[in-house]
Amino acid sequence: MKTKFNVHKAKLNVHKSEITAIPSDAQCRKMMAETGTLQNMVAHSLQVQRVSLFIADHLEAGGLNRELLSAGALLHDITKTRSLVTKEDHARTGEALLAEKGYPEVGRIVGQHVFLDSYLFGREPSEAEVVNYADKRVLHDSVATLTERMEYIVERYGASPERRDLIQLLWDRSLELELRLFKLLSFAPDDLARLMEENGDAAIRG
Repeated sequence: MKTKFNVHKAKLNVHKSEITAIPSDAQCRKMMAETGTLQNMVAHSLQVQRVSLFIADHLEAGGLNRELLSAGALLHDITKTRSLVTKEDHARTGEALLAEKGYPEVGRIVGQHVFLDSYLFGREPSEAEVVNYADKRVLHDSVATLTERMEYIVERYGASPERRDLIQLLWDRSLELELRLFKLLSFAPDDLARLMEENGDAAIRG
């Protein structure tokens, strides 16, 4: 018997008064167009957004700002297209760009989508932690296991021993984050893609 999940099972608290500004989906897509984000990166970002929201909606702990989470996920690669040429740190330049546009809280999520600023986890997951993990579960535009995603990163970016060591550190940290998040979820990491597909979240493997 298939398990059906209520997409809004968890009650997420939105503290709008504490946030300077959050761009709408339309505004996010406009920014992506203005920065020339490649279509494959747009597709990847949309899937990271879906995974982020699915995880957040099913966490036992509430308190996440769903709109902030959604914008941070959608914009996490906002400067990645140009970084292919400039070789800039697209997490940090994405953070700076969004701060300049008046979205510093969204920028702080973007700035942590590769490495979190801290792995000393608090009592409840943060928006940055959820987006960071979701990005590690999306390979191109499909939901993958953490191992599949990290193996791809090693193959694509692990050209030197130093880079491979850094990626291994990232892998270890991501495993710690996965354990933390799934203690607060009623399903296992390997069930994520299947459950999203059953609930119409377009999480079909490529």
